[in-house]
Amino acid sequence: MFINHSREINMENPISEDELIATCGKVGKILLTSGAETSRVESTVEYIGKAAHFDISCHATITALFVGTNQQSRTHLVKVRLGDFNLEKVDEINTMSRKFVEGKINFDELKIAINQIDHKVIDFTWSQKIFGAGVVSVAPMLLFKATWADLGLAFFVGIFGYLGAQLAGRRIKTPYVAAGCGGFIVGLLAAALQTVGIATSAGNIIVSALMPLVPGVAITNSFREIVDRNTISGVVRAVDAIIIAGSIGAGVVLGTSLCSLLAHTIGGF
Repeated sequence: MFINHSREINMENPISEDELIATCGKVGKILLTSGAETSRVESTVEYIGKAAHFDISCHATITALFVGTNQQSRTHLVKVRLGDFNLEKVDEINTMSRKFVEGKINFDELKIAINQIDHKVIDFTWSQKIFGAGVVSVAPMLLFKATWADLGLAFFVGIFGYLGAQLAGRRIKTPYVAAGCGGFIVGLLAAALQTVGIATSAGNIIVSALMPLVPGVAITNSFREIVDRNTISGVVRAVDAIIIAGSIGAGVVLGTSLCSLLAHTIGGF
């Protein structure tokens, strides 16, 4: 909320201070929820403020964004929740902010573009996601001395694990459970394929097929935050990534254990 709700407009600067702060807050929120590091958020907001001839200050954390001006001592607070990574939105916001700083677009055009990006659904089709998950699952197999059969099996196991995580995420609102479901499916399928003699190494298939589920962007951003001395945000991102990785590992253990239990039970008969 704004501390001062007056809308004073400087005749030499037609941009309203309230409009600028609100727009900068929206820019910062989109960047944070899309996976941008806090240093990028702060610098982008402050560059927009300088281009609009206002002394904008911005402080971003992983859960909140503070935007204010030194002229009237106004502060705007935006609550933020960790969301899915959407680096295409980050790129589009950065592109529009650079155009505004370079004078290629005016403030009204910037506001329209920001609103469009905010409401725009930037996503891939299901066929593209499925194929991408399969390709990502195959790539690590090239590092192992894997057979061609295991390489092909990793493609399909990775797809099933990714689909399981996505479907679980849509139906289960409890955090981190979706990643565990994906790991469970991967572990169960890989162990079952080795048990029936189709696969040579369940371990290699599991390591490869888990790649679509691994929070690689979160881990990378956490290191970048810590290197930039944004310790709190970096540690929060790192803890979130570790919990996701732990959920995946727990799912794999449950899946392989269940397969072993079923194999011993069926073998006993």
